[in-house]
Amino acid sequence: MSRVVPALVRIFIRWMPDAFAVAILLTFLTVVLAVVVAGYPLEASIESWGDGFWNLLTFTNQISLTLLFGYAFANTPPVRRGLLRIAGLVTSASMAYALASFITGVLALFSWGLSLVGAGIMARAVGEACQRKGIRVHYPLLVASSFSGFVIWHQGITSSVGLAIATPGNFLEEQIGLIPTSETLFTAWNVGLALFVLFSLPLVMASLRPDDGSIEEMNLPPEEEPVAAPIEDTPARRFERSPFVSLPVVAMGVFFLAVHFFARDRGLELNILNFAFLIAGIALAGSALKYAEVIADGGRVAAPFLLQYPFYAGIAALMADSGLARMVVEFFASISAPGTLPVFGFLAGGILNIFIPSGGGQWAVQGPIMMAAAQQVGADLPRVAMGVALGDQWTNLVQPLVLMPVLMIANIGAREIMGYTFVALFWTGAVFALALLLL
Repeated sequence: MSRVVPALVRIFIRWMPDAFAVAILLTFLTVVLAVVVAGYPLEASIESWGDGFWNLLTFTNQISLTLLFGYAFANTPPVRRGLLRIAGLVTSASMAYALASFITGVLALFSWGLSLVGAGIMARAVGEACQRKGIRVHYPLLVASSFSGFVIWHQGITSSVGLAIATPGNFLEEQIGLIPTSETLFTAWNVGLALFVLFSLPLVMASLRPDDGSIEEMNLPPEEEPVAAPIEDTPARRFERSPFVSLPVVAMGVFFLAVHFFARDRGLELNILNFAFLIAGIALAGSALKYAEVIADGGRVAAPFLLQYPFYAGIAALMADSGLARMVVEFFASISAPGTLPVFGFLAGGILNIFIPSGGGQWAVQGPIMMAAAQQVGADLPRVAMGVALGDQWTNLVQPLVLMPVLMIANIGAREIMGYTFVALFWTGAVFALALLLL
């Protein structure tokens, strides 16, 4: 490992392009594959890509708001103090890497959005704590370790696949019926697998710690602090800084959430998650003005999604229309038996996730085919669905778009951390595949 990991890091630093360039490259690659492999005409491929460019516009905005509100929530004074207090527990470099990975993993089981934003914030918080204590850490590995914990998000309570197939009226209900979360997310094998990764992956990331000689110049990038200009203290300024201004909307928000979950007996979904983040962020920020300032600062976290997600929406449409996605799924299904279909669904999900980095969007393309294959060979439907979900979360470790919020917060480039996330990819891939086969 002492030779392989530095070699991987050097390869990615030298050859890994920017995330937006990767989105453009994947677009071109998908067009070529559609024409050459699927036999789809070039003109039709371009039309399909363009027609699908805005297909996920609603979802794109929902995701961007999740990241934005999650960033604001994590940067409220009480939450940030809590993260810094946790980061202050670090007593060694190895503990820094392990703790960052573990905390992000815990957050992932409760909210993928909070976990993705928290990964970048946790990396900075641990890095700052190490600087104060004179602990020398390799910052790219610290960021990679923090991000790696995100790999179990589909096994938590905000899993898009697990929640989708349990929701009445979902697009597969007529085909497979409803599959409750008690048969997917809350099974003993899924919980046990998530806990195993949660506790083992931090140790794997800590084991990648380079020699002190190689981290001498790897200091934590400075976080820019805004310079506040003198402002006249007027009644208007006192009003917008008052914590009482936001109390009515917070009270209304809490009441609505109570009605949603208890009176209406509805579950967690993306819009409600965003609403809860918004209300909690306003409540904890201290004032409406402070929250607005944090939101403005968080715009840089959401901006890459707004720019790049339409390209992936176009890719998803082209893969569906040309039959490329069906070819990938049907290939794995054709070589599967009832006991191996979940594993091949996992591999197919991992491949498709590179081109369609959206749990819900990918399930819309892959779900109907995999469920039909599972019914045809007599495989266990919940396990096959979870296999697809595990594949989707697995290759997030090397999907540049998914990395973007962490990179923007941590102020680092994808090429600097990708060598380390590849090691996490190898480890978790083996664990997930074995679990689907043996558990």
